[in-house]
Amino acid sequence: MKTNSLRLVPLAAAMALSFGVAVAQTSGGAASPSTGSSMTGGRAAPAAQPGTGTRNSESKKDDKLARADRKFVEDAAEGGMMEVQAGQLAASKASDPNVKSFADTLVKDHSNANNELVQLANSKKVELPAAPSRSERKDIEKLGKLSGKDFDKQFVSMGVKDHEKDIKKFEKASGKVKDPELKAWIDKTLPTLRQHLAQAQKLQQGNDAAAMGNRGSTSLNKAAPGGTGGGNGANKSGT
Repeated sequence: MKTNSLRLVPLAAAMALSFGVAVAQTSGGAASPSTGSSMTGGRAAPAAQPGTGTRNSESKKDDKLARADRKFVEDAAEGGMMEVQAGQLAASKASDPNVKSFADTLVKDHSNANNELVQLANSKKVELPAAPSRSERKDIEKLGKLSGKDFDKQFVSMGVKDHEKDIKKFEKASGKVKDPELKAWIDKTLPTLRQHLAQAQKLQQGNDAAAMGNRGSTSLNKAAPGGTGGGNGANKSGT
C-alpha cells in the first residue's frame, strides 16, 4: 500500500543540497553566499536527494504540457538556477561594487522568476531539474577559482553571453509554446532579461575602456619614462 511518505518532496528541498555542493566546489573554501535553495532565492530548506523534483502527486496524461513546452520549462529552470548561483557567488567575491550590485540584481530577479516557474510547473505537474546542467555547473566552478578583477571580468562576460542566449530562446519560445500560462510567464520575464543584458554590456564596456586606458598609460611610460629618453637623445646629438 502506497503512503504519503513515498511521494516526491518539493524541488526547493532538493536544490538546497545541490546548491550547497556547487558553492562549496566553486568558492575554493570561501564563505558560501547562501545555504538555501537557489530556486527559492536562497531560503533554507531541508536536504533531500538530488534529482527530486516538484511533483507532489502522480501526473495524468491530460494535464501534461506539450513535449516542447515541457522541455523549455526544464531548460529555463536550469538557466534560472545557474543565474542565481553565479550571482550569489559574485555577491561575495566580486571586487567592483558595480559588479556586486549587478550580482544582487540577478539574484533577486531570477529568484522571483524561478519561484513563479516552480508554481507554474507544479500546476502543470512538471518535475523540474534539481540543479543546473553539467556545463553550467562547470562554468560556475571555473568562475569560483578566479578572484579580483579576473573574477569580475569573467562574471560580467558570462552575464552578457548567457543573457544573449536566454533572450533568443525566450523570444523563440514566445511564438511557439502552446500553453497560454507558460507564454505569459515568458513574456513577463523577457523584459527583465533584456535589462540584465543591458547592465552586463555596460559593465563590460566600462571594463574594456579601463583596460585600454591602462595599456595606453603603460605604453607612454615605457616610451618616455620621466622624459629622460628625449634628453639622452639630445645629449648624444650634441656630442
